[in-house]
Formats: sequence, structure tokens, C-alpha cells
Amino acid sequence: MSLQPFHLAFPVDDLAAARRFYGGLIGCPEGRSSESWVDFDFFGHQIVAHLAPAGRIHRNPVDGDQVPVPHFGVVLDWDAFHALAERLGNAGVRFEIAPHVRFAGEVGEQATMFLFDPAGNALEFKAMRHPGNLFAKD
Repeated sequence: MSLQPFHLAFPVDDLAAARRFYGGLIGCPEGRSSESWVDFDFFGHQIVAHLAPAGRIHRNPVDGDQVPVPHFGVVLDWDAFHALAERLGNAGVRFEIAPHVRFAGEVGEQATMFLFDPAGNALEFKAMRHPGNLFAKD
């Protein structure tokens, strides 16, 4: 499957903190920027941190977790997910939902983790046990 890159603009209250988090910790190369926004290469997708007040987080139940909404993230391969989870854990990142497997034994079986960036934006990183099942129905 060939995907087109998505573009997502989201609010942050500190561009330096966004650079440390997305560029330094997550490992996203920085693109263009100004005094009020910065582009990052988020695993081949363009995300843009804009100076703006963050919104309120809501939570929805998903397979026993209280998932923060809104959130965004990326689907990684199984090994890359676990490498990132280890790197984040070693860096002392506080997980909102710690890395674990959800929907075990089902079509949608996946590893998932949630965390917040310094501005309070929720991120989900996941990996499908069987990548071809990303859009499969039960």
C-alpha cells in the first residue's frame, strides 16, 4: 500500500519545548519554521507545531483504556514500535497509557502507547501484529 503524506497542524505553547520533544526525543527532522510555527517530518508525514492555546482533552473507552481525544500518531512496524517505546521509557517519559498489546488474539491486535507532548497534545504510537489488518473489520 502506498500512502500520501498527511499534514496536521496542532497547537503548542512553547516552540522550543516542541523542538526538544519532536526533534530530539521522538527523532523527527525539522523542516521550515518561523517565529510562530515549525514543521517536522513525522515518519514521512508533515506535522506543524503552531503557537496557540491547546484544547481540552476528552477520553473514550477502548479495550479497557481511557483513550485521550483528540490525539494523533503513526502506525509503525512491530520492531520500530518497541524500539521507540524503549527509548521513551529510558528517557523517563510519563506514558498516559503504557506500551501494551490491545485486542489480543483479534483481527485488530496491536501494540499501542499514548503520551502527551509538552503542550498537552495527545499522541498514539501503534503497531499492528498483522499490518495488513490495519483497516480490516472483525
